Amino acid sequence: MADKLQFGLAVTPSAHDVAAMTALARAADEAGLDLIAVQDHPYQPGHLDTMTALTHLGALTSRVRLLTDVADMALRPVPMLAKAAASLDVLTGGRFELGVGSGGFPDAVAAMGGTAVRGGAAVEFTAEALRLLRAALDADGPIAMDGRHHQVGGYEPGPVPPHRVPVWLGAQGPRMLGLIGELADGWISPLNVYVPPGEVPAKQTMIDDAAARAGRDPAQVRRLYNVLGMIGGSHRGKGLFGSAETWAQTLAGWAQGLRFDTFVFWPAMSELDQLQRFAQEVVPRVRELAD
Repeated sequence: MADKLQFGLAVTPSAHDVAAMTALARAADEAGLDLIAVQDHPYQPGHLDTMTALTHLGALTSRVRLLTDVADMALRPVPMLAKAAASLDVLTGGRFELGVGSGGFPDAVAAMGGTAVRGGAAVEFTAEALRLLRAALDADGPIAMDGRHHQVGGYEPGPVPPHRVPVWLGAQGPRMLGLIGELADGWISPLNVYVPPGEVPAKQTMIDDAAARAGRDPAQVRRLYNVLGMIGGSHRGKGLFGSAETWAQTLAGWAQGLRFDTFVFWPAMSELDQLQRFAQEVVPRVRELAD
């Protein structure tokens, strides 16, 4: 299992300190982490546009993969989102992964001029979007869809990305989890403070059951946990707090018992110091425990 585990760092697209954001991403690249994950909340005035920020970070890193965690499809038309994803994959030599969501803050989406979707409409919207994204990213002939939420008249997709761009879905509701099993390459779980470990097994089962119904092998669906907390120190609060060994034991347990194969660390503070501790003290120990 250890060789299948992936580890990443959440980097906030802050417009207030671009130098710190850039330094953190470059440090994650140099430290050997697998992923840089960037949230997408365009309605936050202090945030850079996520796709623009990832382009900047992609140009200044060399090996780490880049993930939207997650792109808001209610504000990003799906064909243009696919175009941007394919373009980023070309520009970074095959290092882009696309995480998407239906728009978790519909009122903020509507305030920005987007079309807010809720409830069953959000599930239908997302199912159409996942099918459209996959077809567009595969870039195999004209794309057409006459759906309730997406109408595409037969355009030629491209550019062709240098690798098959995975499409992850961020979700926690039963019907959305079913879509992951049926259509997505992976599940992005919300932060551990929103989906605590005790709730994970039931959600994993929903994904597995949907995959089996769709004729897919559930083991082929990736599983990512966003983990908020701090390594060391005396700070306590919501999330995972404790020594590096506590972190390693916990993540190894979540990999084995909860079946997560990817962990993205969201440091509560002191991001650069926390990154170094995560990469040097936690990640190698998790791999050792998971062997």
